[in-house]
Amino acid sequence: MTTREMPLLRSWLPSAAGRERLLASPWEPLLHADWLDVVFIHYSVDPELLQPWVPFPLDLHEGRAYVSLVAFTMQGMRPRRGGKLGALLMKPIGTHEFLNVRTYVKHGQEKGIYFLAEWLPNALSAALGPWVFGLPYRHGELSYRNDPLEGSVRGIIRDTRSGASLSYQAEAPSEDVHHPCLAGSLDEFLLERYTAFTQIGPFRRSFHVWHPPWAVITLEVQVRDAGLLAETGDWAAHAVLHSAHHSNGYPGVWMGRPHWEGKRPRSLVQ
Repeated sequence: MTTREMPLLRSWLPSAAGRERLLASPWEPLLHADWLDVVFIHYSVDPELLQPWVPFPLDLHEGRAYVSLVAFTMQGMRPRRGGKLGALLMKPIGTHEFLNVRTYVKHGQEKGIYFLAEWLPNALSAALGPWVFGLPYRHGELSYRNDPLEGSVRGIIRDTRSGASLSYQAEAPSEDVHHPCLAGSLDEFLLERYTAFTQIGPFRRSFHVWHPPWAVITLEVQVRDAGLLAETGDWAAHAVLHSAHHSNGYPGVWMGRPHWEGKRPRSLVQ
């Protein structure tokens, strides 16, 4: 093995650790789904401006906090057990677009992500997500063209209640090949996360996911309208656009069941 191959080998470690954590609980995973044509848009922000909007301690990279927009299409979400009948029962909520606005946090000894907000066009999913997983789902209109092979990557998201919107457009260098992140890099910090922490009211939950390490290319992105981000807190007015990535995604992503993390300490409840 060459020295150049070593960082790529180590880049599998977060994914392998995530798989081990998920399988450590009985009856996992709960669900399978395909996550396809994923666009990541990353912002850098002063942690003091972001922390008031996040109920978990921020996980920082060289003193900076980050917020990432993750735009992708989920297809064919189905229970791990249940066969064709289970897939049929979940068909009404199994396929649709997502926009996740997430940041990076720590809870105990574990690092993961926290969703500031998530937009999706499926009204039934938007109603179920907060109750089952504690997810901050909001109903929106989403239109994506996230495949670089089709030309320019672009997307438009609009909140159906407030009318606030976000639009992006990006170019991908044609000669780039999707590849895993280098171990220890900022890209790995931003992309390789396999635990999500959630909170609705004082109640905290977590769930695990697993897939192979993201294989990505860098995008040259422009965010033409970022008004939607103001819906998640005034940190957005001070954030700086940092970088963007595209991944083709993966079929059969593992999604774990929600786990109880207890209540937020009463002294911290707003």
